[in-house]
Amino acid sequence: MSQANLDTSSAFLDACAAAIGAQHVLTNTHDAAPYLADWRRRYRGAARAVLCPADTSEVAALVRLAHAHRIALVPQGGNTGLAGGATPDASGQQAVLSLRRLNRVRDIDPHNNTITVEAGVILAEVQAHADEAGRLFPLSLASEGSCTIGGNLSTNAGGTGVLRYGNTRELCLGLEVVTPDGEIWDGLRGLRKDNTGYDLRDLYIGAEGTLGVITAAVMKLHPLPAARVTALAALGSAHAALDFLALAQRYAGPLLTGFELMSDFCMQLVGRHFPQLRYPFEQRHAQVVLLELSDNESEAHARTLFERLMEAALEQGVVEDAVVAESLAQSQAFWNLREHIPLAQAQEGLNVKHDIGVPISRIGQFIEETDADIARAVPGARMVTFGHLGDGNLHYNVQAPEGGDPKRFLADNEKTLNRIVYDNVARHRGTISAEHGLGQLKLDEAAHYKSPVELKLMRALKTALDPLNLMNPGKVVR
Repeated sequence: MSQANLDTSSAFLDACAAAIGAQHVLTNTHDAAPYLADWRRRYRGAARAVLCPADTSEVAALVRLAHAHRIALVPQGGNTGLAGGATPDASGQQAVLSLRRLNRVRDIDPHNNTITVEAGVILAEVQAHADEAGRLFPLSLASEGSCTIGGNLSTNAGGTGVLRYGNTRELCLGLEVVTPDGEIWDGLRGLRKDNTGYDLRDLYIGAEGTLGVITAAVMKLHPLPAARVTALAALGSAHAALDFLALAQRYAGPLLTGFELMSDFCMQLVGRHFPQLRYPFEQRHAQVVLLELSDNESEAHARTLFERLMEAALEQGVVEDAVVAESLAQSQAFWNLREHIPLAQAQEGLNVKHDIGVPISRIGQFIEETDADIARAVPGARMVTFGHLGDGNLHYNVQAPEGGDPKRFLADNEKTLNRIVYDNVARHRGTISAEHGLGQLKLDEAAHYKSPVELKLMRALKTALDPLNLMNPGKVVR
């Protein structure tokens, strides 16, 4: 680093220490290390410092200092992202802006069905505060014990309840944002209708911190369901799962809150690495669906609907077998099968992950065609296919052949597999990132698959709002 850069860095860090306290400006290698690598340990960067402000005014002060000193900032929440969107580059010139200390619940309004929270509040804490108020906050993710609401908004996270409640964008009514020049936009209005111009809220949601820093949000709440009933259904194919989804929507309507697809190999992996999680069927089945109803009337009402649905599905030959949870513990056991798939994959070894979305009606065809293409390109590759069938989002992952070297498999085949999967996604009018975002992982892929017009519009927005390119550069769009 040149002397001029050293002087700039020192002046910037001194000013940051004066603004938020020296103890909240982390420059020690040991203290900063947890903030410099992504959750999957795929990316590891360097930074001038990790900045830990306590409130929105301190965030604004730091952003103004970064603007004045021309220092790029990388906003970070719980650091649970899967696309490297919250990891600095390797230059050591950027600063990480951690929002974890912005962890207050500012307000709960049961009559308006809203909760106002700061960006660093853990998702599970939002759920707990809503529950204490007799309300439901329905966003649910595997990382909910450590991810933050700011990160959920920045990536427009999905999860298991999108079928009924929508993703994070649909759950947000208003935002507070610090702009790239350090001004504060107070858009914390808990309104369902506000037709007064451009929708700035939607502009920042899903932008991964490239247009500004989300510091607080007004989130929607829902009535607590009187009962939740969970079941596992065994099916012969993904096509049958689509037929079953149509039946479930016809019989249960808006009570259907979860519809998760899991392939047989997913279940085999979970059984291999977590044998305490019991597979409830005597025989293997090509696909298993986890479905859940949330009923505001009663458990008896929900179970009656389930019985009618299952009777129809079995009579029509759509479902091969089914089991309904008889207790909360059994319901949780069913969900554990689903939630342990990524953990089982990690135990099995390195793999190529895809977070893709296609129109729901095309999922069966996409799986058949892409499975065949991959089998031809990489004989023996094992498909770990699971995800949120009800909203068209699949985690379409590829495991190394049995007994193979996972590192060699990844090095030799990742680019080929990505191209096969993403080309088929594009052919089916889908998306290469349904809920994890682009970050730096899919930056080049997005440039390849998005149209020139779309890229031009995205770049124009970035340039207009962040002309100095100081907000999380190298993410989402070049």
